[in-house]
Amino acid sequence: MRICLLTVLLLVLTHSALAETRSHARSMVISHYGIVATSHVQASLAGAQVLARGGSAVDAAIAANATLGVTEPMMNGMGGDLFALYWDAKTGKLYGLNSSGWAPQGLTPAHLKARDVTAMPESGIDTVTVPGAVAGWNALHSRFGRLPWKDLFTTAIFYAEQGYPVPEIIHSFWENSVDWISGDAESRRVFLPNGKPPALGETFRNPDLAKALRLVAQNGADSFYRGEVARAILSTSQTLGGTMSADDLAQFSPEWVEPISTTYRDWTVYELPPNGQGMAALEMLNLMETSPASADGPLSVAELHKKIEAMKLAYADLGRYNADPRFAKVPTKGLISKEYARERAKLIDPAKANCDVPSGNPPVSDTTYLSVVDRDGNIVSLIQSNYDSFGAGITVRGMGFALQNRGALFSLDPSSPNVLAPRKRPYHTIIPAFMQRGNQHIGFGIMGGANQPLAHAQFVSNIVDYGMNLQAALENARFTVSSKRGCNIVIESRVPAGGRQKLSAMGHQFHVEREYSTAMGRGQAVMHDSQTKTNYAGSDARADGSAEPEPPPL
Repeated sequence: MRICLLTVLLLVLTHSALAETRSHARSMVISHYGIVATSHVQASLAGAQVLARGGSAVDAAIAANATLGVTEPMMNGMGGDLFALYWDAKTGKLYGLNSSGWAPQGLTPAHLKARDVTAMPESGIDTVTVPGAVAGWNALHSRFGRLPWKDLFTTAIFYAEQGYPVPEIIHSFWENSVDWISGDAESRRVFLPNGKPPALGETFRNPDLAKALRLVAQNGADSFYRGEVARAILSTSQTLGGTMSADDLAQFSPEWVEPISTTYRDWTVYELPPNGQGMAALEMLNLMETSPASADGPLSVAELHKKIEAMKLAYADLGRYNADPRFAKVPTKGLISKEYARERAKLIDPAKANCDVPSGNPPVSDTTYLSVVDRDGNIVSLIQSNYDSFGAGITVRGMGFALQNRGALFSLDPSSPNVLAPRKRPYHTIIPAFMQRGNQHIGFGIMGGANQPLAHAQFVSNIVDYGMNLQAALENARFTVSSKRGCNIVIESRVPAGGRQKLSAMGHQFHVEREYSTAMGRGQAVMHDSQTKTNYAGSDARADGSAEPEPPPL
């Protein structure tokens, strides 16, 4: 009897130890009500409060995104673009929205040539494309919103007027952006109070942005594209010698698109089609699937080598083919086909890094990310961005928000599918994602420029191959692409040093970042289990954010 009791006690203690010992820092948020996951706590709470008032997942996403534009002004805002996926729990249908803006009619290679510009500039007025965010909010709300439009901006307006204490990660980004925005007098006035970025914990207010948000809340999206905000954008552009016209703004509208997908093992993974780079995530997953996952874990030498080499092949194709499909023929179907992946995977040497990866021949046929699930199980996967920190480095006079510099991603090479042209959308880096298997439906995304497709693939593998939950999959150590390309890889120091040494011997060249580096992007994820009606969420420890549950109806 004593032996049996001792055995039971040991089993209980062992199980308890396993439950209390884990590789990730935070627990998932689990609720029968809705959950909002963003990169800033106040924005997550703003969305959760909207859910508590009976708002839909879309209502909460708009409220959270508008608040993020106040609290993370260098990352996103009304001057940027937006992409979204919406999963309808009742019908099981997935909707895609591309609300990326086009180049002004007057922004042409000839215009730049007349200014002696031979390559697309990185900042300044000639990188500004039409901002799509507000039109994207409007399109989502018109189709899936429940609460009145004007009620979605209350929290954002409050923080813009009353201020908020600047958190750690945002403070760091702000400090690193001083040179970028110092050349624009309005940017200095708005975002460098007293001539410097706000200190950690200092209250930052932006009454001009409160004014712009109130105009949008009271008068709808038209105020941004045809009304007072539009006039301020046009005046700013004209003052700086830009080409934006009233028609460029007024004639813009978002596009509902059909998501693209592939299977990875027994899950289906969805991305948006070009001009975004989601097809690279799907191609990378197809390449990874051609061999089994390493039994030694996601940070093993074999697994990391395979993923790094798959990333190089997918990114070579992305750089060669991605463009606005209204202007160029993008072979998306061929690029994400299993047959093409099997052929491309033959180029992966399991013992050696490939430092010079050409694009293939497929068969022809700074950013914020947030995710929301409401109590009915509807999911929004939304990403929105200015591109670089504070976008073009230009702030709209009297309106308190920066204009994006997405035009910097155009090419001036006439042979490129991504060559600059009027009313054309540039190559885009920001991509929301969605994956599902049986009763499990996950909206996820990991921001960070060129990092995003490979970060998506690593997240999916963590879930599918290694059985991680949402929070563990987000927190797990990652690698990312280097601006130097070739065999250069950026990797977190949590990847074991011994493994990095073995990979270096294979030809990989590592730049090692801190344990939780923002270079790896900052992700969020939500999941709805349609059988148990339970919602789950995770928020990346690399950001200032959280996953916040909807308060119960007390």
